[in-house]
Amino acid sequence: MHHVYVLECADGSLYTGYTTDVERRVAEHDAGEGAKYTRGRTPVELVYSESFDSRSAAMSREYEIKQLSRVKKERLVGLDG
Repeated sequence: MHHVYVLECADGSLYTGYTTDVERRVAEHDAGEGAKYTRGRTPVELVYSESFDSRSAAMSREYEIKQLSRVKKERLVGLDG
């Protein structure tokens, strides 16, 4: 399985990524071994994920989510109150 996930960083920002193992990847982000963006913004919290059968579908969805405005991302992940 391939997954797209959204993290909420300690500074309140949202980070979107792709992985084949969500738990491992979140742990990597928390340990400062994840993406450059999340280093220094720990701890991170997983707030959303979607699963796909193919890598290409997951990567396409990751791109779609990254193009959303902050408000639309918050709506997607349920942080809009």
